[in-house]
Amino acid sequence: MRRVVSLLAGIQMLVGAAAVDAATGKPVEIRGAWRQGELLIGHVAPGSEVRFKGKPLRVGDDGHFVIGLDRDEDGEPKLEVITADGRTHAESHKIAARTYSIQKLTLPPDKVNAPPELTARIEREGALARAARMIDSARDDYRTAFAWPAKGRISGVYGSQRILNGEKKQPHYGVDVAVPAGTPVHAPAGGVVTLAEPDLYYTGGTLMIDHGHGLTSAFLHLSQLKSKLGDKVKQGDVIALSGASGRATGPHLDWRISWFDARVDPQRLVPAMPGPNPQNKKKAR
Repeated sequence: MRRVVSLLAGIQMLVGAAAVDAATGKPVEIRGAWRQGELLIGHVAPGSEVRFKGKPLRVGDDGHFVIGLDRDEDGEPKLEVITADGRTHAESHKIAARTYSIQKLTLPPDKVNAPPELTARIEREGALARAARMIDSARDDYRTAFAWPAKGRISGVYGSQRILNGEKKQPHYGVDVAVPAGTPVHAPAGGVVTLAEPDLYYTGGTLMIDHGHGLTSAFLHLSQLKSKLGDKVKQGDVIALSGASGRATGPHLDWRISWFDARVDPQRLVPAMPGPNPQNKKKAR
């Protein structure tokens, strides 16, 4: 019996050691940059607990987890790891700031400031979208290499400050791809459809996909939905058609990615968009 216990203890030590970052000797490995709008993929020994800014994160059976850094993330957030044998490791990282562009648009007045009688509708629709963003499933589709859901000229980038009819508004949290109405929109990674609404006030036809661990893709201004709530999709599946519904100045696809309430930059997850437009090859500044 003692030999069996000793052998099991040795196996546990080897498993724990395998998750230590060989370059740093720390019990956590992080892939990605500590920078506004970035998505970080982490790995710890299976059975470890992970906390970010004091909140526990979902850790897969294989030790993987994900962290999304918001557009305006700042300071030096704390990451803590508690291994299965009770050891605690803590580290803090200074978040690098980005420079965002300014985008000025002219829209119908009712799309800039909605009539008061629509407040209840807008709040109800906002609650639906937020509920979809807060799903924390065990799926691990977030670990795959993402692909562009549509290809074309990039007409709007993540983080840009929106000036609508001369009025400062909420920043743009996605990437806009200028494509004709009716262009097929493909799933950038696998997942489950958690929202499928044909006519939201601001975003029009809207579809959201859960990629696991709080990471969600949203596709806005669609002309037609090709997937329904609860559908399981694979990367490359046609999930919708692009359009100009909701608050839009023309046909395009607005693709957004959120980690719960943190908005991350979709362009950081995909290769450069092919094409001659210099904006297509622009990465975060």
